Amino acid sequence: MWKVYAAIAWAAQGALGLDLTGAWVALPAGATARERKAAVVLVEEVERRTGIRWPLASGPGPAVRLERGSGPAEGFRLRIDPTGVVISGNDERGVLFGVGRLLRELRMTPGSVGAPGALDVATAPRYRMRGHQLGYRPKTNSYDGWTVAMWEQYIRDLAVFGANAVELIPPRSDDDTDSPHFPLPPMRMMREMSRLLDEYGLDVGIWYPAMAADYSNAATVDAEIKEWGEVFRQLPRVDAVFVPGGDPGHTPPRVLMALLEKQARNLRRYHPKAQMWVSPQGFSQSWLDDFFAILRTEPEWLTGVVYGPQVKGSIEALRAAVPKRYPIRHYPDITHTRQCQFPVPEWDAAYSLTEAREPINPRPTQYARIFRLYQPHTIGFTTYSEGCNDDVNKVVWSALGWDPEADVTQVLREYSRYFLGPRYEDTFAQGLLALERNWEGPLATNEGVYTTLAQFQDMERQASPRDLLNWRFQQALYRAYYDAYTRRRLLYENELEQRAMDQLRAGGPAAIPEAERTLDRAVLSPAGAGWRARVFELGEALYQSIRMQLSVERYKAIAVGRGANLDTIDVPLNNGPWLKREFARKTPLDRILHWTDPGPGGFYDDLGDVTRQPHLVRGEGFDKDPAFLNSAMESVVQLPGARLSWMTFAQSLHESPLRMRYSGLDPAARYKLRVTYSGDAQKRRIRLTAGGIEVHGFIVKKDPPEPVEFAIPAAAVKDGELTLTWWQEPGLGGNGRGCQVAEVWLIRD
Repeated sequence: MWKVYAAIAWAAQGALGLDLTGAWVALPAGATARERKAAVVLVEEVERRTGIRWPLASGPGPAVRLERGSGPAEGFRLRIDPTGVVISGNDERGVLFGVGRLLRELRMTPGSVGAPGALDVATAPRYRMRGHQLGYRPKTNSYDGWTVAMWEQYIRDLAVFGANAVELIPPRSDDDTDSPHFPLPPMRMMREMSRLLDEYGLDVGIWYPAMAADYSNAATVDAEIKEWGEVFRQLPRVDAVFVPGGDPGHTPPRVLMALLEKQARNLRRYHPKAQMWVSPQGFSQSWLDDFFAILRTEPEWLTGVVYGPQVKGSIEALRAAVPKRYPIRHYPDITHTRQCQFPVPEWDAAYSLTEAREPINPRPTQYARIFRLYQPHTIGFTTYSEGCNDDVNKVVWSALGWDPEADVTQVLREYSRYFLGPRYEDTFAQGLLALERNWEGPLATNEGVYTTLAQFQDMERQASPRDLLNWRFQQALYRAYYDAYTRRRLLYENELEQRAMDQLRAGGPAAIPEAERTLDRAVLSPAGAGWRARVFELGEALYQSIRMQLSVERYKAIAVGRGANLDTIDVPLNNGPWLKREFARKTPLDRILHWTDPGPGGFYDDLGDVTRQPHLVRGEGFDKDPAFLNSAMESVVQLPGARLSWMTFAQSLHESPLRMRYSGLDPAARYKLRVTYSGDAQKRRIRLTAGGIEVHGFIVKKDPPEPVEFAIPAAAVKDGELTLTWWQEPGLGGNGRGCQVAEVWLIRD
């Protein structure tokens, strides 16, 4: 077993126990092209960091020998002793991954290469599929600007940390056909990427959505066979094709599977050993039942089933329903923070409204938790990525795919040492962990956000010009400044709102102009201007270094929601716009001032605010249910001019209900419910019961949101307890969102 094989021995004797500055590299006799490629990676990556080019020939210094060994696929043995280094790869990939491990162990600075004094480790990967989707398309926040050389460097970077596959996207997908950033046409770049991956000996996958309107039409099928076949024909290497059932794609399973049987034959005309995978993504319950019925016939052409975003139910349930002959592959979303498979738990609305859905998002400990919950049911993964914003997450998944028990902090130290240099080994690693902690809990009370910025500012002051040009360093700095600026603005704007409300309470309607002037200070006398300016400087640096498109206007990002959070950096974080709108509407001041007051014996919950939802039943929560399939979670929707309490809400997914529970009520009293239904799925109908008694059947939510009232049946509170339960319509497919509730007042009549 791999664990036995992995644990020969290892010991280190200081950062520079072995001086490899004058080393040379020896190839095995009759080295293959891919073994030579591994040697080139080693030589070039050392030179990139040190200015020293190790010769591929014998010399007077210590040798770094690449040899052939034996053992599990992709494994290697790495030995370091006072005489030099030996990498024994079990196969071509083993040599490449052994080189990667050595590069992660080296201490490289300009003019110097050091290694641990003694190291002897033999290891092989636990999961055979360890890939990442790298889609050259306009929808991504950076990839569409990458050149062939940039792609090759990134492929190397991923391989150094153990990735063995990349999933490409064809020229036609659910995307625009062109981008102002493309250095090459999509099909030509796809060929180049397939060629590069083949040179390194890594697997090439294709995420290939079936998007035609009607695959029951024979002419449509023939056209798609021809189009897909032309893509397959042009690519030097294809190892697997994955067709999602939805997002995009809207084809009933029986029609879809008939198409894929033909496409599997089409694929294997050009790549005889290529695999065909499918997911039931976005399927309704009836479609899911049909899908499982087809799988029970065990079609020979199908390789396996993919579990990813929008698949109804748990991965355990999918594994139980799919015949054992078909492996499960995970397709985890590591690139998004909300409205996604694994949202950031209890993410503060200030972050959610500004940094939005695709920010720079290192989440090392959270994704380690997710990995260890999900991966045992699979043969591995290809992650869902839409840009380099999730770079840290890719490395964490790759490392854990090799060794699920790997210490995540140590992985981050290797990341920091390899990409930034040995002097950042611990400080940058701890900084990445601190960025993750910035997003934990209410932002207003998270004073650690400023500490995180101070840590990064210390690194920034000591950084060399070369460090400051490093895009990974720039990303972390961007996040640290952005987080701190957002907190400072949140505290300041909340203070202004409170001051304006005090002015209204003291002065009544005559104080409205004064209150408006107070609210306007958020724009006229903003907080944190220096930090904001640094964010924009780093945004420019990231466009220059890695083509990150952090603004639609400045950098031609495809949309604000695609990582362009420079465009949302100043989104209001208080109710100023709503208050000014209500002033203009002549709304009675008493209604404004007492908005959240439920009256004597009543209760108010703002379900999108984790500090104001005491009656929400949260369920298992992130630790046991990181996809929130059976738990309540918070999210936001942008509604310009609306109350913050309408833009934030709690929700549950699919058939899982959303619940609130009250105790200590007066059984003799009568209660009514005032509720605001909001969210990003206003067309989905919602139903409410109280103590099991229907309060209202399935209704369409008001759009734009506004409170509605319902009587609570007396029988629902006869014992002084009340449970409110909301459902959305059962059996629907798609993303599962729709049971979304923003505000709840329980009012004693």
